[in-house]
Formats: sequence, C-alpha cells, structure tokens
Amino acid sequence: MGYCTQNLSTAMKTFLLLLLPVLAFGQNQFFIRDIKAVPFTNVKVQDPFWAPRIETVCNTTIPFALQQCRESGRIRNFVLASGEEKGAFCTAYPFDDSDVYKVIEGAAYALQHHYDEKLDLQLDSLIASIAKAQEPDGYLYSWRSVYEKNPDKRNEDASRGNALKMAGTTRWQLTDQHSHELYNLGHLYEAAVAHHLATGKRSLLDVALKSADLVCNTFGPGKLEKVPGHEEIEIGLVKLYRLTGQQRYLDMASFFLEKRGYGDAYMQNHLPVREQKEVTGHAVRAGYLYSAMADLAAITNDTGYVEALHALWEDAIRGKVYFTGGIGSSQSNEGFTQAFDLPNFSAYAETCASIAFVMWNQRMFQLTGDAKYIDVLERTLYNALNSGLGLSGDRFFYDNPLASLRNHERSAWFACACCPSNVARFFPSLPGYFYAKWGNTLYVNLFGRSETTVENVNSRLQIVPVTIRQQTNYPWDGEVKITVEPERPNTFELRIRIPGWARSDAFPGELYSFANKSSERVYFQLNGKDITPEIRSGYAILNRKWKKGDELTMRLPMEIFFAKSHPSVAANTGRIALQRGPLVYCLEDKDQEENSAVHYSWLDTQKPVSTRFEPDLLNGVQTLSLAGTLLAEPHGNNPVRKPLWLKAIPYYAWANRGPANMAVWLPTSPQYTRLKPAPNLIDKANIYLPEGSLGKAAWLKDRWVPTRSADLESTYVRFPQTDSLELIIELPEDANISTIEAFWFTGNGCELPASWQLRFLTPNGWATPHHPPSSFILSDSWSQCAFEPIEVSAVKMLIVPPAGKQVGLHELRFGK
Repeated sequence: MGYCTQNLSTAMKTFLLLLLPVLAFGQNQFFIRDIKAVPFTNVKVQDPFWAPRIETVCNTTIPFALQQCRESGRIRNFVLASGEEKGAFCTAYPFDDSDVYKVIEGAAYALQHHYDEKLDLQLDSLIASIAKAQEPDGYLYSWRSVYEKNPDKRNEDASRGNALKMAGTTRWQLTDQHSHELYNLGHLYEAAVAHHLATGKRSLLDVALKSADLVCNTFGPGKLEKVPGHEEIEIGLVKLYRLTGQQRYLDMASFFLEKRGYGDAYMQNHLPVREQKEVTGHAVRAGYLYSAMADLAAITNDTGYVEALHALWEDAIRGKVYFTGGIGSSQSNEGFTQAFDLPNFSAYAETCASIAFVMWNQRMFQLTGDAKYIDVLERTLYNALNSGLGLSGDRFFYDNPLASLRNHERSAWFACACCPSNVARFFPSLPGYFYAKWGNTLYVNLFGRSETTVENVNSRLQIVPVTIRQQTNYPWDGEVKITVEPERPNTFELRIRIPGWARSDAFPGELYSFANKSSERVYFQLNGKDITPEIRSGYAILNRKWKKGDELTMRLPMEIFFAKSHPSVAANTGRIALQRGPLVYCLEDKDQEENSAVHYSWLDTQKPVSTRFEPDLLNGVQTLSLAGTLLAEPHGNNPVRKPLWLKAIPYYAWANRGPANMAVWLPTSPQYTRLKPAPNLIDKANIYLPEGSLGKAAWLKDRWVPTRSADLESTYVRFPQTDSLELIIELPEDANISTIEAFWFTGNGCELPASWQLRFLTPNGWATPHHPPSSFILSDSWSQCAFEPIEVSAVKMLIVPPAGKQVGLHELRFGK
C-alpha cells in the first residue's frame, strides 16, 4: 500500500503557501480556511505551568494507566481473545479495549517528547498481544472473541451479562446502539497512526489497516447501512486517510456521517447531520461527531457541514456550557439537556467531554480563523479539562462539579476508565494547540514559554525557516514576549490572539458576562516602541518584513473579574464567579478560617481583592483574598454575622488534598446565602446503607436541606432497585425521640416510596413497627413520622419502592 509522504517539492510548497490567502477573497461566510495546527512534535513547551503537567503525564500517568490496564484485566482480554489462554472476559464493559488503545496513543506521544526504550519495548509486547487477538478477516473486539472461544466460561464474564446486552450475539448487531465495536476501532486507528509516526513501526498500523479494510468491505451503500452508536471511528478513519492517502477511508468516514438520521438523539442519530442545529444527547459522542464533521469539511470543502457546525456551536454557547468550559450537565445521559440547565453540585461536565470540546473548538478555529473558538478552548483547557487530572498524575475526576459538600473526591481508576486513558493521550499532544499556520500567516493561540520553527516563503519563492519564541509566566502574569527569528528577512503576517477576557468579554454570547470591566487595555510594543496593531477576529495582526531579533511584547491586564450568569441560569441567581486571566477560581474549605465558610458566607464585592503567588501551595498557584461574611451559629432567623477573609484557589487545583467543601459560584448578599440548620441528634449517628446504594451515608446528615425533592443542588443517596430496602441508623447512646423526618429525592429517575415503616431498638428489644399514613410521604417537603417519645439505640427504616422503580433520599433528621 502506498503512503502520502507529503514530501512536496519546494516549488509546490511555495506555490501553495502563497495561494492560500489569495483564495480567501470573494468567498461567502462559510469559506473554509483549513488552517493547519503546528504539530506538537514541532513545538517545545518549556513553561512552568504546562511543561511540568506534560512531564507528569509522560512519567506518571501513562505508566500508571498501563499498570491499571494490566491489573484490571484489559490487557489480558486480548490474550484470552487470541486463544493463547482460556478464561472469561475480565472487565465490566465490552468497550474496554479502547482504554488500552488510548494509552498506547498517549505513550506514542510521550516517546516523541522523550524516547524511552523500556516504554517502546513495552508497547511492542502489548501490540503483539493485540495483533494475535485480531481475527483472520480483521475483526477486532476482544469481548466477542473471548465470548465465542470460551463458551464454558460465559457465566464468569465480569460484565455480568451487560456486555452481551450491549454487544448482541453477532458481529455489528448493535453497533448503532451500545456495542462500541466501531468506537473501539476509532481509538485503535488513532493509536496506530500515532505509534507509526513516533516509531516508524508498522506493527499496530498493519492491525489498524486490516481492520479498516474490513469495515470498508462491511459498511456502506448497499452493504450494512448502520452508523456507530458512539462516534469516534470517523476521526480515526480521517487520520488513516491523511497518513495513507487511501480514499476509501475518507469515504467510509463520510458514509458514517451522511447515513445519520434514523435513530436516537442520545447518539445524535435523530436527524441527518446537516439538519442538526441543536446539541443534544451524550456530550462526548456529540463532541467527537462535530470534530469529525469539521475534519471532513476541511478536506472536502463541504460548506454544508460548516453551516450545521456553526448552528450547533452557537446553540451550545447560548446556554449549555459551564463557566469552567465543561459541557454535559446531566448525569442521567452524560450529556445535554435544555438551555440554562447548569446545576453546580450535580454538574456532570465529564472530563472526556471537555477533551472532545477542546478538539471541536480547535477544528472550528481551523475552519474559520476566529479567535472566539480558541477563547472557549482556553477556558475549557485551563479549567474543566485540567481539573480532570490530579496534580499527582495518578488520581482522576470523571465528572467535574462546580460545587461540593465533601461528596466528591478523586479516584485512582474507574470501572469505565475512559477519562484516565483520555487524559493520558491528550496532555502529551497539548503543544500542538499553541501555534497554527495558513499560507504565510502564523497564529499564536496559546501562551506559554515555548518555541517552534515553521517554513515560510519569500518574494523569490524560497523557503525561509522562521523560529518563534515565547517568554512569559502566563497564566500568572499577563506579559508575553515573542521573539521572531527568520533565517533571513521575511515578510509574513503574525496573528496574536487577544483573549476575550482581556477585553472584558467573559464569553461569546450572553451566557456569562463580567460585572466589572477592566480599567486597563491590552498594550503592544514592537522592539520597545508602543504600537497599535489592527484587531480582527480577535487577533492583533502584524504584517511586516520580520528580521532576526524582532521582539513583540503584549501585556494583558490581569485584573480580577466578577462574572455573572444569564438570569435564566437558576443555580447562579444572586451569585458571582471569580476569574483572573484564563483561570476560574473557587473556594475550598482547606483554605478558610471557618470550615463552613464555603457554603454559608457571602462576598463583599465592593472591597478590594488582593492576590499573591504561593509557590508551596498546590504546586504553586496564584491565590485571591476576598472580604466576606459568614452566617455563623446560632441558627434561625437571627444568625450571627461574622466578618472574615476568604481565600480562593484556581478551580483546576481543588480536591488534591482530599474531599472538600467547594464552590465556584458565590453569593454576594445574605439574601442568597443559605442558613445552616441547627445541630440534630442524627449528626452523631452511624447510618448503614443497603448494599448497592449510590452515595455516602454522611450525605443523609450533612444538614444541607434541599429546596425540593428533585433538587440537584443538594446531596442525595440513590438506593438500588429492589422490592424492599433496609436502612439502619445507629445512635452512639440511647436517646429519646418522637419524630423521624425524611426528605425524599425524586430526580434522575427516582420516585417517592410506596411506603416506609420504622422499627426501634429499645432497651427491651425491637419495638413493633410504626406505620406512618401515606399522607406523610410528601414531595418537596419533609415527610414526618411522629410517635410517642421512645428511648432507642437504633432505628431501622424499611422502605418499599414503587414497582420497578428506584427510591432516593436527600436528608434525615430526628426530633424529640
């Protein structure tokens, strides 16, 4: 098979470089620029913010993820699929192959940062196992191979039958539902291209091409006319096309896009892609689909895709993006709901969705050259995405809420481990987002101490290497110095992104805005002299003959902004968020004078905010100090008001010191500040949940009283679906009680119980159950069970859910 080496002649290169800008004139609004990112392999990032992050991922996250893939059985699944050993499928999901592929992709990128012979050999061994697991015709899906080769072990399948339900009994049967057969392969293809480019080896590439040929022979017009239930293969096929030049791979990706419109909105299959105007369904699937549409548009110059992408992006930006840049607010579908539905405590904002959103915004910039897409990309990158990986490199967030009641902490791994493996591949590729090029125009999109060399042309059609160096302490400092070093004087256009926040523009559109405006403007100097460059599409544009040693300095105002939401975002009413530079800030209880200050205080926005860099805190962060007031005990209508100083840290750094109270959106008056309920006897109790419950027993006594039963801004426990449930409340010593009250949860598919009853452990043994009347099962209020005072040491709650439904509980309390 032939490959596109892309070794164009010098004459052809120069012709294309000069032609591209000329083609831009006279085009409609959907002119496709196809700006090229400068590959990460051509960018050296040396700054103190991102360089250590990338190093941590290469040195810690990737080896850790490989170890987890081994210990969890993901790698053993390939060994079993090859038939070399006998046994049952080892992991919970049939798409767990994809985690191995993503880690290989990340490892391949790591090899290009710093070659590591041990890692290279480790990949060789792993790839050999994958190759042996591939069926003779190219089919590769370890769950099905293990299932078919080990029929006597099927009842030991670690997926507990779920894989069979997701994948079906035959190949491709449920590929447009939940089998993820094609999703797996997309990550295989991406990994194969990365490994080939990093090492020159064909071992994984040959596996990928054999698989891709099978897909091309199986799917298409007049063949199997199905699309992936989870998009991703489209991106992988485009990468194979770009590497090999084989048109069938591009055609296959196009088919998977064009055939959509016969299925479910959850999978973006409800309408043909050109007719989709509203982001809907699973957020990761959506981001991968839109990224693939942008890839196809760039290659085929298809403005129909671009028109749809513009509409989809505008729909997301209008009301479906968190201030941190996360997307997908709902846990129930891991995705989008209606506009302005952006709860904080239950915010999903999956780490994988943030990566997909960055990919989509990067491609939107490459199609248009508009800085607003990089503004959104930067917001997501520094906040929602960066939050997904702990500072140690071996702890992760799946979801990234904007508030916590100590009910959220980082994990070492997940049964569904898509997020850890995704960050393992993303961060080593991060330098590829810094610079971009179109003809003789060079874009500087992200800021950090870095260096790259690109090829320009001169008036004699000669190639001129041009080196660009950034010196900056961004994001802590707003000064960015860019040194231009052409091999010989060269005329070209340099475009420097001016972040929207630096122009007091919080966010494209009206979803978020700054309550205060910057008192400073962005300053530019060229070789020490003040200049006022042309500003267009969010970029400062300098078109001149550059010579060695030219230095451009940009100074961004690093003021502290108070952000506010659109009035329709109910969760943020009466609240503001803090931003300095690209970073969103939060309060975490570890840094406060009073542990309860995070959720029971308000800010005084009229008083000045101070800031300082603390090198020994959280690997070095800029902190903010703000004046606030705590609604302290005693409780009730006249709580004590206690002035105090509140300390804010960057959002990405929270939860690196254990579970914590945390909030991004902060009240600005007592009107919107919660009153902490009075202490209750249940505070000292031990609560034992039924096996299989989702949530923590401590959440039922955290005194965070919901506003309604479906309140997603409050903690809750979801009980397993069963005919009856038993919850035990054990007191440290005997006590007299006369009421027990329950605040039931009715969100995310939970309903009120059909009935509940109590048993009491008294000094004389268990008392006769008390049956509260049905009228005491209330929605949006406390359901109370009152009885004659009784001395108890423990209480059993016997709960009967509605038939076939689940029950949830927000809060419990005792009364005397």
